[in-house]
Amino acid sequence: MNDPVVQKIQDNPAYQDLRRKRNRLGLVLTLLMLVVYYGYVALIAFDKPFLAQPIGAGVTSLGIPIAMGVIVFTVLITGFYVRRANGEFDKLTQDILKDATQ
Repeated sequence: MNDPVVQKIQDNPAYQDLRRKRNRLGLVLTLLMLVVYYGYVALIAFDKPFLAQPIGAGVTSLGIPIAMGVIVFTVLITGFYVRRANGEFDKLTQDILKDATQ
């Protein structure tokens, strides 16, 4: 593509900053999710007695709240990304597009 608007956007320092911020955030959140998820899977694989410990006098084991924590963590980091994308990243994108079309 040799579109001058596309080239103007790609050459814009604000666009480079947006890409850098968005990619860094995506990488950090991905790594966090992988550590949490695979950490839980590793606990299942290598330390079943730890997860099988009962909580109180009931039948619920420690693995259940930890698994729920993994799910809640996933929802929280997704919400964090969406909030950041809809706020900061969208504003930066609009500014870049406004600058490129002038």
